[in-house]
Amino acid sequence: MKIRTALILCAGYGKRLQPITNDIPKPLLKIKNTNLLDNALNFVQSLGISNIKINTFYLSEKIQNFIESKNYHLNIDVVSDGEKILDTGGGIFNLIKQSEDEDFLILNPDTLWNSNYINTFNKMEKYYFKNNVKNLLMVVNKNKSFDNRFKGDFSLNKNKLSKGIKNEFIYTGCQILNKKVFQKINSNIFPIYEIWNDLINNKELYGYESLTEFIHLTDIEIFKKLN
Repeated sequence: MKIRTALILCAGYGKRLQPITNDIPKPLLKIKNTNLLDNALNFVQSLGISNIKINTFYLSEKIQNFIESKNYHLNIDVVSDGEKILDTGGGIFNLIKQSEDEDFLILNPDTLWNSNYINTFNKMEKYYFKNNVKNLLMVVNKNKSFDNRFKGDFSLNKNKLSKGIKNEFIYTGCQILNKKVFQKINSNIFPIYEIWNDLINNKELYGYESLTEFIHLTDIEIFKKLN
């Protein structure tokens, strides 16, 4: 089995990159010669996934205009969060409602995805379907993070994620999930960690370790270093 649809999250304000993001949405910020969204779209295409849904809210028209100005050989659907920003979980939930698929790749364009991640994703996808899990996060040990200020989100033991005293692993911004994880949700606005915490409590949140250097556009300081 293969993932057929990717969701790219582009609704955020990019507050930690102000004042640059006062006029440019964070996904359209350039690192070297390409912007974050273009990089994410090219990465998804390299995975063999052609159906893509992008959620927007802040400066959404600029993201829409950028997509229309490019000639991607992809089926891209830009979906607005609506009158209020839906947070990460709500944004994903809203996108999933627009699709008949059951399983999705969720991607945060803030990470600089590159060809080194392709093999990791392929193994991750295989693990997801073989073990019939509901939510699988790509994580990386914090000692591989370009931004050494990250404290870590999870502990990882035999592909199971938990939270403890020593959380050595960072969420990279890539996950595969099944729409069933939203069955208990009765709100349209919520962070994705509400889903993760519920899965952790049931010992059902899974992780797959990436060995690639993790480069994430955190704030102005990292933006300057990368450029």
